[in-house]
Amino acid sequence: MAKSQLLLSLFLFISISETNSQSIIQLSRDHEDVYCSSWRFSVETNDVGYWDHVPSRCVSYVQDYMTGDRYRSDSEVVASYALGFAKTVEIAGDGKDAWVFDVDETLLSNLPYYALHGFGSEPFDDLSFDEWVDLAEAPALQASLNLYKELKQLGFTVFMLTGRSEYQRNATVKNLQLEGYSDWERLILRESSDQGKPATLYKSQRRLELINEGYRIHGNSGDQWSDLSGFAVSERSFKLPNPLYFIP
Repeated sequence: MAKSQLLLSLFLFISISETNSQSIIQLSRDHEDVYCSSWRFSVETNDVGYWDHVPSRCVSYVQDYMTGDRYRSDSEVVASYALGFAKTVEIAGDGKDAWVFDVDETLLSNLPYYALHGFGSEPFDDLSFDEWVDLAEAPALQASLNLYKELKQLGFTVFMLTGRSEYQRNATVKNLQLEGYSDWERLILRESSDQGKPATLYKSQRRLELINEGYRIHGNSGDQWSDLSGFAVSERSFKLPNPLYFIP
């Protein structure tokens, strides 16, 4: 009888210990997820300011976010608000009602590349990213592709304003066309004189050129605040989620 009670006590001790260990592990994971969710919120609202990599403690969180339903849903919600605004615009019919799109993480997703490079936790490598761009295999961000097509049907003139360089034009055009984008007005890339400029300045200058040509920029969609801010801004701007990297 005493032996049975001892075995029962030992069994209960082991079970309780395992339960407590699992609870501690789960609490630790929950705590990390809460922190990383708050970190991502601060990134998206630009409260973090400059940052150059995803914190090591948040890599798993960012991976789960980017590959899960939440990222897709967030992108779809942003696109729905953009379309809702677009439908309120009175299209003049003169071809001057414009919408500007960024390319990377806006029209095209580089998630396959970042999945092989630590989901934003590794230092950015220009050479390997350029090799990825040359493959022209970045998939479309479906929410943006749907928005793009809707805007075209509404009568907007679409411009693509990207931080990619002019030597990447052919690969970028090929990739966009393969993913279903067509009939844009102009694809604007960095020229030699733009190299070294902060993205905010470069994109502001290019938008100003469009305005000086008589275009009315009603909407602007991008994943970076540098896509949307500065001067010569659009009537409405729509920020897509991107916790992978920051471009000033």
